This record gives sequence, C-alpha cells and structure tokens, in this order.
Amino acid sequence: MMNSSKAEGRSTREAARSHSDRFRPFGTVRCSNPSYFRNQLARDLGCLLDVDDSAVAWCCRPHGMDDILLDIGWKGPPPDFLVSYPNGRDVYLHAVEGEGDPEVTEAAACRRLSHRYVRASEITAGFRLRNAKDLLRYANYQTPLGDRIRLLAALEQEGSATVAECLSVFREIPPMAGLSSLILNRFVAVDLDAALIAPHTVVRVFGS
Repeated sequence: MMNSSKAEGRSTREAARSHSDRFRPFGTVRCSNPSYFRNQLARDLGCLLDVDDSAVAWCCRPHGMDDILLDIGWKGPPPDFLVSYPNGRDVYLHAVEGEGDPEVTEAAACRRLSHRYVRASEITAGFRLRNAKDLLRYANYQTPLGDRIRLLAALEQEGSATVAECLSVFREIPPMAGLSSLILNRFVAVDLDAALIAPHTVVRVFGS
C-alpha cells in the first residue's frame, strides 16, 4: 500500500501540473523541467528566477526533500523550486505569504541541504517582478543572428543605448520581442529595479 503522505504529495504535484496553465506568463527561460506552479505566487517567484543573473538554472517542484518532509511530518507543500548557482550551490525555495516554518529549513540543514522561504513581500517588492513578467511574454522568441550582431556591434561601439534607439536595429524579428529575448538570454542587460522598462531605459552589453 502506498504511504498516505507520499500519495498526498503525488496528488499535489499532479494537481499543480494540471492547473499550471492558470498562472501567467506561460514562458520560461531557465527552467530545466516542464514548468508547473502551485499558485500565482510561486509563478511570480519563477519569473524572478528567470531574470536572476546569479542563477544558472532552476526546476519546478523538486523531489530531493521529500524524505526530509516525510520524516518531520510536514503537512504543507514540497518546495516550489530547486535553484542552481555558479558556485555549485543548490537551494530549495518555498514561496510563502508569511514567514514559513523554520523546522523545514532546519531539517534541510541537518541533511546538508540549503532551503529558504521567499516571502510574498520580497517577491512583489519594487519594479523587478513587473519588468520580468513583461519580458517573459517574449520567452519563446529567439533573436536571429543578424539582429543580434547588429545590436551587439552598436552597443560595443557606443557603450550603451536607450530602448527606443535599440528598437530601430531590428529587421528580422518584431523589435520588442527581439530585445526582450536578448535581455532574457543575457546578451544585453537593463536595470530591472530602477523603474518600469521604458523608451529611455538604458541598454548595455551583459556584464559590461
């Protein structure tokens, strides 16, 4: 007979899969498995992960903490994400409205796993989430080589340009889709925290 806790966990995951299409935007860039989200707050955190320059990749609803949660009798949902960073560190994340239960974080630490709760106030603060959602509308676009080279060459020559100036470079793809794709794929960068992306927003080569 299947353990009831494991059955409940599987049911939660299957429900998340079946209802993931409710949570916009639909596209992702660095999610390494099929994307499905427990609620809109988790979807919003996923948007932030896609524009987090320190994250290499992330996956939805990882199984690596299942035994830990079972051991402590955890009745809540499993972590929403596992995020990988360049230094080799992997972190399990829960998106929560409030503070979360520190017992989960402590239990993970005892198994030498990193876990943290990300509060709603942190997810929705400032302009970053709104900018991320705007960009991710274009997550399924890929900027053609010609447009990419034209923009990168112009930026390398000038040092920077505004969004409005960059849009005039695109010839093979809708301009905003092309620029958004280059931002999401880390060819160019804009400040996502200062304000909403606008015609005067400054664009630079990523890492410059």
